[in-house]
Amino acid sequence: MIAGGALVAAGANFAAQIRGPAFIAQLSNEADAIIAELGADPVEARFADRFGAPSRHVLLSGGEGLTEQLRADVATRVGAIDGVGGVHWSDGTMLAEPEEQPLRPPGCQDDVRGLLRARTLRFEESSATVDPSSEMLLDEVAEALRPCLGAQVAIVGHTDSSGPEPENLALSRERAAAVRSELIERGIPGEILKASGEGSAMPIDGLEPGDPANRRIEFTVLSVAPLVPTPVDKPGPR
Repeated sequence: MIAGGALVAAGANFAAQIRGPAFIAQLSNEADAIIAELGADPVEARFADRFGAPSRHVLLSGGEGLTEQLRADVATRVGAIDGVGGVHWSDGTMLAEPEEQPLRPPGCQDDVRGLLRARTLRFEESSATVDPSSEMLLDEVAEALRPCLGAQVAIVGHTDSSGPEPENLALSRERAAAVRSELIERGIPGEILKASGEGSAMPIDGLEPGDPANRRIEFTVLSVAPLVPTPVDKPGPR
């Protein structure tokens, strides 16, 4: 139990550090310096989620009169800051890196693991309905997945071994599908999300199959591909 508690504490500390006010303020200062250096002062960089909480995912606004190239330069440079999770424009466009740039490994896998190491997605008893207490966590998972929109993301449901296995398998699949639907509602494209369930077939290492801790949802980034600029994705004046 001590080791388990230490793991949860470490996960909580990790999540807190990458979203702490001091760290986010540092990212904001670096972004402001880049914007000033490029002469794109009308652009503002906001490091906060829709609830106003500090976030590593930056929302760029303003600068509608700037050229597409300058807007693209701003997005690319800000997105390259160490620690930034993703770049979006307030008009709905997203940073799409030029194909000649090397694709960096996505940080979203580690970010999601860090979130779920400290907290658990909860469901109503014997149901695939997400508990309202997990709504905020789903918001954060969606934000953490945004940098991996060029990937395939597997959502896998697991149960413990209590109850008949056919029911466990069906419930694990239904819960994974429910999480997929929740993420789609939060703006993650459905085509990149693959939901499946394993029932009680894959307990956590070191746990008995009947341990309730085996009831979980796991996320895995299966593949990563660069986002190709399109008339929708390409940052530009709008």
